Amino acid sequence: MEPRLSFVTLGVSDVARARTFYEKLGFKASSDSNENVTFFDAGGVVLAVFGRASLAKDAKVSDSAPGFSGVALAHNVRSEAEVASVLAEAEAAGATIVKPSERAFWGGQSGYFKDPDGHLWEVAYNPFFPFDAAGHVVLPYEKS
Repeated sequence: MEPRLSFVTLGVSDVARARTFYEKLGFKASSDSNENVTFFDAGGVVLAVFGRASLAKDAKVSDSAPGFSGVALAHNVRSEAEVASVLAEAEAAGATIVKPSERAFWGGQSGYFKDPDGHLWEVAYNPFFPFDAAGHVVLPYEKS
């Protein structure tokens, strides 16, 4: 398998509400979106919102109650101050702040919000993972 992440699909209770929320955060919906699914460009990965029951049916799994799933999406930013700014923007769009911006144990700054369906997002400034010219995180690797 070629290592890549192409799509992140969030199961949501109301596709229209989720679309509105993510558009308020600056995501632009693709023209291929419809009332059942919305696709957003997320910097080289596609973020999709799809009806929760339909997603469970497609995967042939039971639809369980929303709650902590052990997964968090992350939005990295370029400065410590930007963490609080993005959290405020998310809250204004309808998110719930779970953890306000604070110094992280790993040496950066982070906070968390939940979208209207309870999907967890971390907003983080990580001084150890810079961005390239396209705005993608650059991971360090040992030289061989």
